[in-house]
Amino acid sequence: MRRRVLASIGAHALLFAFGLFVAFALRYDFRFREPWLVHEYLTYLPLTLLVKLVVFGVMGLYRDSWRYVGLRDLFSIIKASHISIFLCVVFYFIIVYFLSQQTWTYLLGEKGYWVPSAVFLLDWVLTIAVVSTARVGFRFYHEELRPLSAVTQHRLLIIGAGDVGDTILRDIIRTSEDRYLVVGFLDASEAKQGGRIRGIEVLGKPDDIRRICEQHNVDEVLLADPAMSQRDIRKLIETCHGLNLRFHTVPAVTDVIEGRVQVSQIRPVDIEDLLGREPVQLDSEAIGRYIEGKVIMVTGAGGSIGSEMCRQIARFKPKRLLLVERMENALFEIDRSLAREFPELARKPLVADIADKNRIRQILLTEHPTAIFHAAAHKHVPMMEWNPGEAIKNNVVGTRNLADAASEAGVAKFVMISTDKAVNPTSVMGCTKRVAEMYVQQLGSHGGSRTEFVTVRFGNVLGSSGSVVPIFKEQIARGGPVTVTHREMTRYFMTIPEAAQLVLQAGAMGVGGEIFLLDMGEPVKIYDLAVDLITLSGLRPGVDIDIQITGMRPGEKLFEELSIDGEDASRTAHPKIGIIKKRPEDFDRVCEGIERLVSIADTATPEEIRAELQKVVPEYTPSVPNQQPAPVLASA
Repeated sequence: MRRRVLASIGAHALLFAFGLFVAFALRYDFRFREPWLVHEYLTYLPLTLLVKLVVFGVMGLYRDSWRYVGLRDLFSIIKASHISIFLCVVFYFIIVYFLSQQTWTYLLGEKGYWVPSAVFLLDWVLTIAVVSTARVGFRFYHEELRPLSAVTQHRLLIIGAGDVGDTILRDIIRTSEDRYLVVGFLDASEAKQGGRIRGIEVLGKPDDIRRICEQHNVDEVLLADPAMSQRDIRKLIETCHGLNLRFHTVPAVTDVIEGRVQVSQIRPVDIEDLLGREPVQLDSEAIGRYIEGKVIMVTGAGGSIGSEMCRQIARFKPKRLLLVERMENALFEIDRSLAREFPELARKPLVADIADKNRIRQILLTEHPTAIFHAAAHKHVPMMEWNPGEAIKNNVVGTRNLADAASEAGVAKFVMISTDKAVNPTSVMGCTKRVAEMYVQQLGSHGGSRTEFVTVRFGNVLGSSGSVVPIFKEQIARGGPVTVTHREMTRYFMTIPEAAQLVLQAGAMGVGGEIFLLDMGEPVKIYDLAVDLITLSGLRPGVDIDIQITGMRPGEKLFEELSIDGEDASRTAHPKIGIIKKRPEDFDRVCEGIERLVSIADTATPEEIRAELQKVVPEYTPSVPNQQPAPVLASA
């Protein structure tokens, strides 16, 4: 840094000297035989150098990088030139006033002046011109004239000829980013068609993307329009199927607004960019009333949903966060993550299995949580078809243990996280979650419990462990094939943060006995999801990566539902949350059914367990299980 500053001071001194020399030369019409070079230029030069070097230094212009000069730097140069020339004139007249007659005669001779007044004006103009030209020329050399390196360049097409696209292009140019060769822009605005940004032409509209990519041999596409919706992005990618393109996008809109967009921040377009939705609007005040300053407990804290629940809860500053998880490695990771992200958060990691009734009861009576978010569950559909007894012990018995202990300990709010697979279930996993729903929903109205029991039901979560997206990505990374169980299989998706935030919101809205439904948006075909992921990877479906249809697995349905016949679903004040009123159930019958399931969980065959589940959940229609475990495919 010090060496760069010294080099900048030296360069500026030479530029100041050159500018002053040209000013005198212009004043005397370049008549170099006249004595102005010695008597005027060389005697005035030390004064102007001293003043200008000090003024430019005080204004910090030696620390600025010439390579990234911009309008702000040019304005600073103009300002410094104004100040320095003014001071030079002032000091000049002060010096002339105090000169002795002998020195005056030596310097001025018979002409009666030292420096012609026109030189001051010329010097002011030339100081600005010479310094600015030098800096701009330095940047121009590095951005336009510097020889290109041997790095293979990717031909890049930018979608969005606005401020963000311009910022990215400028960063590519000024950082000598040889990785990219920008071939053009696409923009929806009619007024921008045929225009140029930094010499790069707007080639057409986003609808022309396939033709433009084929004409210009585009390798990569950058989505640089923050206003593009997920629907628009999905349409673009579907239009480009088979073109072997890689898609990238810019950071969050907040970073764009604050001017922090850089080439280094360009990231690949992920499936969340296609399926994600607008940010969730939360009633922070209502959520804060039952979380802030309270002891909050999360079961399954190390899982995909549980860990995100912990992060979202931590934002509302609970008094203490209890992390309940039976997998010690998962518990260690979420505890470490929270310590890093929320160092002020008081938390307590607790290794515990919700199926262990005594351990759960002891934790609640000791820690006295105000609210419990119950995310612990066995969730993999095929795995539970092969191990139905374990699904009963964890999903049914574990939930019953936790709910009973919460009621006994006087926990104010109990929020159970359920699934759309509990609706008219065809799988053991879905059916056991439905049994848990029935028990929790009815418990609050029996035995005078003070606990508000709330259930939140939603569909698949993008990126959760064992879900379809990570499995597809793994299969693509291995070179395929990507396995899809049925071409028409359709699922609802939401992101993990969105699901966690809406669970918090639903918990604030519930008063006991409700089942809340989260708005899952538009359903997506799993086959289309596979095609999109292959395309986003820069590969061609059916050419570079095959898609195999393997047949439906035990417990799977083609289409998921969110409500059961007889459930009265209605809207709530929140646009993304619906509510189902309590469906009448015989609580004693449900309890008796659970006891029968418990008694056979470790001894009965899978067929016998399914038959017993049907007695508890009449709408359960079990699928015919395979005799041998099938290959692990995407869980949807």
